[in-house]
Amino acid sequence: MRLRIIAAAIAGVLVTGFAAPALANMDGWQVRARAIGVIPDESASFTPSGSVSVDDAWMPELDFTYFASENISFELILATTEHDVSANVTGLGNVDLGSVWVLPPTLTAQYRFNPQSQFQPYVGVGINYTIFYGEDEPAGINMSYDDSFGFALQGGVDIMIDEHWLFNIDVKKIWLSTDVNVNAGLVTGNVDLDPWVVGVGFGYRY
Repeated sequence: MRLRIIAAAIAGVLVTGFAAPALANMDGWQVRARAIGVIPDESASFTPSGSVSVDDAWMPELDFTYFASENISFELILATTEHDVSANVTGLGNVDLGSVWVLPPTLTAQYRFNPQSQFQPYVGVGINYTIFYGEDEPAGINMSYDDSFGFALQGGVDIMIDEHWLFNIDVKKIWLSTDVNVNAGLVTGNVDLDPWVVGVGFGYRY
């Protein structure tokens, strides 16, 4: 499954680059392909007590922006990342919890400054719904993660290369939490991932 996901993400990047000029009927839209880093700022409340560690991940990402006006736009990001998870639990010590795939589609409403200039900064606020799937668990460990809603803040800049092509830098803070269950209740808790999502890439504006 993960090979298909990675292949689909790479294909999306290639489609953006090669097919964008041909899609001339998409006035008011922008498509970008970015490399993103998902950097968790994790904390946890476990029973029994303990702490959690979630590693960073980098993946391709595809996003779509609709311009309601020169200053107001709406962006939807599509990306998925895999993260290694471990915990230090009282009475159990360090526990390898394997890895899990995270799919957090995020929709933000943006306000864009200087829409007629080459440098077009923006800020945004929005929501996400995070889906956990594809758990790869060590022997003897059974993990369960609950999907959840969260909020997002965003800041970035589009730097126009010409009338259509642009370079983008983007930073998001996503408040994301999940209830975790290990081995049918041996360990339970709430994990706050709260990642920073940092992206750079290119886009095409129709």
